[in-house]
Parts: sequence; structure tokens; C-alpha cells
Amino acid sequence: MSEKQEFKHITVLLHEAVDALAVKENGIYVDGTFGRGGHSRLILSKLGSQGRLIVFDKDPQAVAVAEALAAEDKRVSVVHDGFANFQTALDGLGIERIDGALFDLGISSPQIDDGERGFSFRYDAPLDMRMDPTRGLSAAQWLAQADEQEIHEVIKNYGEERFSRQIARAVVAKRAEAPIDTTRKLAQLVAENVRTRERGQDPATRTFQAVRIYINRELEEVAAVLPQAVGRLKTGGRLAVIAFHSLEDRIVKQFIKKHSRHEPLPRWVMVKDDERPQPPVKEVGKAVKPSAAEIEANPRSRSAILRIAERTDGPLTEG
Repeated sequence: MSEKQEFKHITVLLHEAVDALAVKENGIYVDGTFGRGGHSRLILSKLGSQGRLIVFDKDPQAVAVAEALAAEDKRVSVVHDGFANFQTALDGLGIERIDGALFDLGISSPQIDDGERGFSFRYDAPLDMRMDPTRGLSAAQWLAQADEQEIHEVIKNYGEERFSRQIARAVVAKRAEAPIDTTRKLAQLVAENVRTRERGQDPATRTFQAVRIYINRELEEVAAVLPQAVGRLKTGGRLAVIAFHSLEDRIVKQFIKKHSRHEPLPRWVMVKDDERPQPPVKEVGKAVKPSAAEIEANPRSRSAILRIAERTDGPLTEG
């Protein structure tokens, strides 16, 4: 494929997510997952001349698009890094507080559709799977060196795959004969070891998801960024997070739940809830899912779920 080939990307929950931020004309906002800039451009359309938008992305292709936008619009600052380094990046830009942060988690359509990136079993390509192919181990390198137990645990925990142990055992046996260095080799190996298939789903789906999540430390980054983002929000600032599978969404849901209510106190503590400091966030509305029309237009949006929280003036405690 040509490096110049463009891959279509349809932004999921575009208006719902940006509306959730309640954008202020001269506010400072963060798009923690720029992708191809759908959410960012809509945020910019609502900002005034003194507004500011900081965008993060690991993917060099996404960063190139973001830097082109920043060259046209001086309100934009680009961070080529994962959002787990949220606070460090803001410190480097001299930003102490922000008015809102948006995170559209997971993998983007251009990453899936570019077979050369090695994310999809639909193409035969080098088994890479890194969102930033300039950093860290590729999927092939990890599979070549991880022991059987580690491979089993990753596929089980991140892919919720029932046949994880059989797949891990097969990986170790196969790599002794030849490297598992292409998407086709891994997909075929998985297909040979998944005894029952879910209707409409390739047997390699769960394994590819698991390896991708592990290689990119996706769940760890989500858990790391949420307290950082809330800690930087001004009172009344908004956090909006779109998740695409249950593991991501569980982290977001539990974080908002934990920090939007008081921890129960022992019965002997004579303190009423209204006498305690306000929790640091409050949940805004119910979780938002794509409309039937959006799912019909973009089937990849069907599993998306948006959760929204607003910063109060209550203290954010560690833990």
C-alpha cells in the first residue's frame, strides 16, 4: 500500500461527545486521542480566538495530520505521546488548569484498514500492532519472547478468550519451528485452536484484540490518565470518555462512580454526608450510546459508550 493512501475515518458520537464538554469560547481543552481530528475540529469551531486545544496521539500518521492542522490554526498544540503522560505534557506547555478533556479510546479505523500496520487479520502483513511503530516491542517480537503463561494470561484477561491456554501452547510450539511474524500466521494458528466460533466473528478476533491492548498498554493508560485529567480540570470542567469494549468502559465507569460519591463510613463515625467535603466529580446524565441511524451509517460505532463527568470543588484524593 502507498504511504500516501488515505483511509476513511468516521468520528463516533461526534456531536454528543463535543456537546458533553459544554465548550466555553475562550476555554482550554484537550483531545487525548486526535485520530484524524473529527472531535478536534468540532471543538475548534466552538472556540473563540483566545481558546486553546491540546491534542495527543501516539500514531505518527495521526500526528502528521494534527501538525498540519496546527500549522493552519495557532490555537492548536500537538503532543506526540500517549495520554498517560498527560500532566507532564501540560506542564511542558505551561498549562495548569483546563476546561475539558475528551478521550476516544481504542483503535481507529485508519489503523485497522491500513493492512501494513498489522492490526487486522483481514490482511497478510507484518505482525506489528503498535500504535506508535517507532517505540516498544511489536506483537511479533513479544510473541517470540514471552513465556506460555504470560501469553495465556494476556489472551485470557484482555481478550476474554476461552481457549487462551490452547492458543498460548500452540504459539510456543509453532515459534520453535518458525517465527510467528505475520498476521496470517497468527490468525491461522488461532483458528486451529479455537474449537467453537461465535456467530459472525472470526476466531482470531479476541486474540488480536488482546495482543493489541497489551502491546499498547491501553488499559493501563486509561487508568493512569483519568485521575490526571480530573486533577487538571477547573471547577465545572468536563471529562468525556468514549469506550468501545467492556474492559475500557469498566475502568471509566468505576472511576466516575468512586469519585462521585462518598465512601461509606463506619457506623460509629458521627458525621453526616452533607458535613463531608464534596466528592471531586459528579456524573452527568446517563451513559450515551450511538443512535440507530449512526450504527447503520457506521457499524463500527455499535459498541461505543460515552460517559461524562463534571469537576466539582471537592478534593481529589489519591487511590
